[in-house]
Amino acid sequence: MIIKSLELLDYRNYKTLQMDFDKGINILYGDNAQGKTNVLESIYMCATTKSHRGSRDREMIRFNQEDSHIRLFIERDNIEHKIDIHLKKSKSKGAAIDGLPIKKSSELMGMFNVVFFSPEDLAIIKNGPSERRHFIDMELCQLNKVYLHDISNYNKVVNQRNNLLKQSYYQESLKATLDVWDEQLVRYGIRVIKEREKFIEHLNELILPIHDRLSGGKEKLVIRYESNVDADNFEKQLFMKRENDLKLRTTTVGPHRDDIGFYISDINVRKYGSQGQQRTAALSLKLAEIDLVKLFIKDTPILLLDDVLSELDSFRQNYLLESISQIQTIITCTGLDEFINNRFNIDKVFKIKDGSIENQQQEVNNE
Repeated sequence: MIIKSLELLDYRNYKTLQMDFDKGINILYGDNAQGKTNVLESIYMCATTKSHRGSRDREMIRFNQEDSHIRLFIERDNIEHKIDIHLKKSKSKGAAIDGLPIKKSSELMGMFNVVFFSPEDLAIIKNGPSERRHFIDMELCQLNKVYLHDISNYNKVVNQRNNLLKQSYYQESLKATLDVWDEQLVRYGIRVIKEREKFIEHLNELILPIHDRLSGGKEKLVIRYESNVDADNFEKQLFMKRENDLKLRTTTVGPHRDDIGFYISDINVRKYGSQGQQRTAALSLKLAEIDLVKLFIKDTPILLLDDVLSELDSFRQNYLLESISQIQTIITCTGLDEFINNRFNIDKVFKIKDGSIENQQQEVNNE
């Protein structure tokens, strides 16, 4: 699975852009705020239909323009595909695969798989639980269409139930309709919980040897799924908390309140780990994510590294670079020093300046 080329029209700070990628290591370098991350964002959009920055569609359209286009050409199983995304300022986005419009943007999920790694991911351990849930959901949605269906419906039901809880405060007769929503919440919620349990189980098998090497054999990292409620008693707990939910006007029970914990020798890394331990655990998590995707799809994902190397020490830089040598990778950075100093082979280099490619170079070998 590789990205062949990318075309942008009126996207962020790009009036037009056309890039042909190598199947190996591609470097986008240049000063900050030139548009390097925007390239990665557009690729991520084609894989997940969303911005990794949480931006709205209209925010990704170039200033003073009404719409924007992303066109990505990929190759999977020796077959080429074209993905088109049309962002509109006043309407919902449109999308097409091989020239055929799709009804739901979610149909793009799993068309090709990306793993995105940014400096913000290094803080995933110490940040709030919503970011860790997002990590689980985005990966599972790319790998499992059934999970995508279940989590989408679960989230819709949670929102509808919460609206009902708010309205019933003023119109008490609405309480009688809670049973209908609770039945759906439990049905979808149980499926979500069980898939997340399997996901964490797979991750643990992969992250243990990675973290062992990163820590020099000194630490054993374990991820624990800290579920808000067990699948077996979800229905019972939801019923027991109903009066409390009505009082608070929100749903307090369910996988929308789940978290995952990272433990070294039963010590919670988020609460008691050093910054170095937290960052190493985060790096282990992203590397395990790559291996997990390989395991599920029997192919390699596309790796997007957004200015991560500058945040890592030389040992972790080398470990990361060695780990991705067989994966198509697109890396943004401000300079090439990290690669030259580590004598790391680069397949293609693009210099980005003011929303355009100033120059590009093929086959940069530092050995």
